[in-house]
Amino acid sequence: MRIIRALQIAPRASFAAIASALGLTESAVNRRYRRLRADGVIRVVGIMIPGALGQSEWLVRLRCRPGSGVAIAEALAKREDVSWVALVAAGSEITCAVRSRTPEQRDDLLGHQLPRTAAVLDINAAAMLRQFLGGRGHYWAALQGTLTPEQEAALGSEGGPFTESPVVARDPVPLTTEDEKLLAALAEDGRAGLVDLAAAADLTPGRASRRLQTLLAHGVVHIDVEIVAAALGYRAGANLWLRVHPSAVKSVGRTLAELPEIGFAAAVTGPYNLHAVAYCRDLDELFEFTSDRIGSLPGLQSMEVSPLLRHVKQAGTLLSGGRLA
Repeated sequence: MRIIRALQIAPRASFAAIASALGLTESAVNRRYRRLRADGVIRVVGIMIPGALGQSEWLVRLRCRPGSGVAIAEALAKREDVSWVALVAAGSEITCAVRSRTPEQRDDLLGHQLPRTAAVLDINAAAMLRQFLGGRGHYWAALQGTLTPEQEAALGSEGGPFTESPVVARDPVPLTTEDEKLLAALAEDGRAGLVDLAAAADLTPGRASRRLQTLLAHGVVHIDVEIVAAALGYRAGANLWLRVHPSAVKSVGRTLAELPEIGFAAAVTGPYNLHAVAYCRDLDELFEFTSDRIGSLPGLQSMEVSPLLRHVKQAGTLLSGGRLA
């Protein structure tokens, strides 16, 4: 848990730096990290943000014919522009995040391919308007307190924790061919060294370092620590769809971002104007959390709780047998 928390704070920190902050040996940190990764519990990856390129992100709910959900979910998970896929409602509903690089790519998927799929009965697509929690450094609050403030300070921070901001940049960032190669290498391994990144992008290590810092600073990419919540004991996940009074959307979204059970929260278009993903240890804890703490939020008008049956893809990584593949 301590190593996972350290990686949340500084995902590209060296094993030596993590060992020094935690009072461990470098070899012990190295071994434990590689074991966690081999077991499919965590993965450090570079996630490109379409908003920095001027493109919106969409949350899509598909209602499917019984028995067809798994095949459709797995097909969606193979697409590079679909970053998160989960089966809910006993497998008859799919929730996914669409992060297309171009409007044409998005419109082809949402306007043509999915509607023409015979097993898809209904599509509800919502554009993300404001992200309150998620992405680089969201520091999933369930792990807060794992390290002391002194240990966290010793690790510093690569980019700082996530801060609320517009989801689509008004001035899109143009990418070069070298940037594309650099991003592809980070998508494979967010902890790849500068020598490896430079070789992949046909740059010198110094140039690769400067370009990486520029891409991070402009929000084109964030280095994410993907965690399998179930492996840490959080076995009851759920999509929360909230209908909140328009004047309370910001306040409720910011409150959600502070709750340790919440891993993602955003304002969206559509009949439910807030979407969140909650992780609890069991269904009883999920019930207590949603009825007492979410249900009492000022401005909340209605809520749908949709338990996650199976994660198929998480932040760009496929899952198999409940582990990151």
